[in-house]
Amino acid sequence: MKLKAMYSFLNTDLNIVEKELETAIHSNYPLLSEASLHLLQAGGKRIRPVFVLLAGKFGNYNIERIKHVAVALELIHMSSLVHDDVIDDAELRRGKETIKAKWSNRFAMYTGDYIFARSLELMTQFHQPLIHQILANTLVEVCRGEIEQISDKYRFDQNVRCYLRRIKRKTALLIAVSCQLGALAAEAPKEIHERLYMFGYYVGMSFQIIDDILDFISTEEQLGKPAGSDLLQGNITLPVFFAMEDENVKARIMQITPETSPDEMKEIILLIKQTGAIEKSYAVSDRYLQKALAILKRLPKNKARNTFYNIAKYIGKRKF
Repeated sequence: MKLKAMYSFLNTDLNIVEKELETAIHSNYPLLSEASLHLLQAGGKRIRPVFVLLAGKFGNYNIERIKHVAVALELIHMSSLVHDDVIDDAELRRGKETIKAKWSNRFAMYTGDYIFARSLELMTQFHQPLIHQILANTLVEVCRGEIEQISDKYRFDQNVRCYLRRIKRKTALLIAVSCQLGALAAEAPKEIHERLYMFGYYVGMSFQIIDDILDFISTEEQLGKPAGSDLLQGNITLPVFFAMEDENVKARIMQITPETSPDEMKEIILLIKQTGAIEKSYAVSDRYLQKALAILKRLPKNKARNTFYNIAKYIGKRKF
């Protein structure tokens, strides 16, 4: 079953969210609107809005209320992508020119800031202090994760613990709070929104590990960027850590610089695949996934729980 088919019963509400996203990024300054819309129209899985809506089904679901959380969290994610592309000097995002490539680094940074500011504006719809505390704490951690990633570039002596902490902050936490804030906006009980947070955290960890695996095994067409881009940019991911257990492979990996040629990268990617690093990384991802599924069993039975289950299983097996 395709991912979108799993949550097709949400299509009407997701269309509302999509329209709200377009409205949210509109600016009286045409170029700013154009740049923001450029990223929005590049697509994306919209995992965070989907999780917000599904989590809302565990409480008093009201799309006119919960849509603000769904849109805000997707905008936060979008703004981080714009900033990431500047930091990584990326030319492509989802197969399209990045904002920084089409316009400039400076313009991209302020576009990212604008999108982020619009997300915070949307969250003023809520007068629950806990929602704002959770979101603020998460954003602090996300920023720490981004700084760590910059600091850790080409640092081949770091350990797996550094990596796991980094992906927790960069990816898993925003997915976790998508579940928690969706439930909170629907006034779900404390035990429910806390369990949904843990479910989202474990799914988010699995999701990012799979993303890092796909960077080595997917095609450029599937990724929307060249295979091995993360490693070329100095980002040490889980498959690389496992591959570096082989000293000969580690020596080759440590020679990588931004100037490493595509042919050299192909050779190194092949070496990484031959070490069994991909299989070991899948195993770690699956451990997080099993923890997520265990959390689901402790949630009330409903259509949303079944959908969360199907999406989690899909994430563990996805190919792009």
